[in-house]
Amino acid sequence: MKKSLKKENYLERNDIAKIISNWNKVQGLYSRKEWSSVIIRAATAVELSANFVIRKELEGERNLDSDFVNHLLRWANGIQGKFDKLLLPIFKGTDYYNELKKLLKQVQDINKERNSVVHNGQFKRKSTADKIVLESEIIINTLVSRYEDYFDLSEIYGKESLKDSKK
Repeated sequence: MKKSLKKENYLERNDIAKIISNWNKVQGLYSRKEWSSVIIRAATAVELSANFVIRKELEGERNLDSDFVNHLLRWANGIQGKFDKLLLPIFKGTDYYNELKKLLKQVQDINKERNSVVHNGQFKRKSTADKIVLESEIIINTLVSRYEDYFDLSEIYGKESLKDSKK
């Protein structure tokens, strides 16, 4: 799968391919001990997974125009915004809403750590990167598996999974 991602222009990839590509980058950065960059890429993969769910619901289920959905994604801006302004309102009154609410603390952690690197130039430690990677993996798997039954980052990467390498 990694081979085909490299051949395809990033901007032409679908959301799942972008998530996997970013997660692959997380793995490379992790192996090079670039903890701050790991956090940024993991957060990016989470945001892409939120985009995926929002597009599936608004374009696929509710038949809204893709230009309008893209406008909403820009308006919501960031992981926290997409959860607070789009995902939670979209799923309000459903069982999935309750599942998303359980992820809010992790979303806040990821958003905070990402912003401290990007906006304040902070350098991060391995322990922080480990926490963010694990939280990101949980969120991504929860979001994407709603529409892609067999999606699991650990299974995609097998023994190379970051979760497994920390044991």
